Amino acid sequence: MEGLIDLHTHSHYSDGTLPPAEVVALAAARGVAVLALTDHDTTAGLEEAQQACRTAGISLVAGVEVTAGWRGQEIHIVGLGIEPSSSALQTHLAHLLRLRRERVVAIGEKLQRSRKLSGMDPVSGVLASTAVPTRTHVARAIAQAGLAKTVQDAFDKFLGRGCPGYVPQEWPALPLAIDAIRSAGGHAVLAHPHRYRLSSGALRNLCAEFRDAGGSALEVSLPGLSPNDATRLASLARQHALAGTAGSDFHEPGLPWRPLGRFAKLAEGIEPLLPRLRIMGNE
Repeated sequence: MEGLIDLHTHSHYSDGTLPPAEVVALAAARGVAVLALTDHDTTAGLEEAQQACRTAGISLVAGVEVTAGWRGQEIHIVGLGIEPSSSALQTHLAHLLRLRRERVVAIGEKLQRSRKLSGMDPVSGVLASTAVPTRTHVARAIAQAGLAKTVQDAFDKFLGRGCPGYVPQEWPALPLAIDAIRSAGGHAVLAHPHRYRLSSGALRNLCAEFRDAGGSALEVSLPGLSPNDATRLASLARQHALAGTAGSDFHEPGLPWRPLGRFAKLAEGIEPLLPRLRIMGNE
């Protein structure tokens, strides 16, 4: 298939900044031929993305990025080729959204007690404006209020571990996320494995448990991936007989290190997951 492939993107339905149609327009301008919209814990933007993809001549893979827990670590599982109307999937996502809102409410309560915020409430606006509230939304609100220089600075000062607004979260176990994706006819992909704060041995164990629970692939090609990490991820995919995917994890156009469609080809010996995926509207 000619053109670029991007199987990991976000819109304003989760913590991206653009509507799905603008994500699609930007993808088309960059020569993307196959796109997956994979918002965090919601499929709400897929219908809009499908309409825009029809106009742009782009094939859309229906996706979602499901939050899960593994040994106290937050893990993200991208579901690709899903049927968005699956009742089992939507029930699981609704539970995750309740957990997200409860966490953001708790963050707001802690931040209200922080002298650094001077009585500012960065959470109420987030809860009112998005159905999928995330810590990134709160960090943006803090930065926009001038209390942090950047979103990352807001995380470092207010939301990270040991900070005034830090609230831990226990997410549903990894196999539950994979089961929800598979119940919707999708394939589960372990997102950006190199970013988790895990030792090499723990990451191998995660990949093994992910595969044994029904996982299909690893995200092995992303923008900004170091040669060492690329080699390590390719080795993990081969070792655990997992397919590979490429995705930008695009959130907003102002981040030059996450442009739509920019990444290397899959390494030698890695089976691409794409041929197994359903194109939305072609069922």
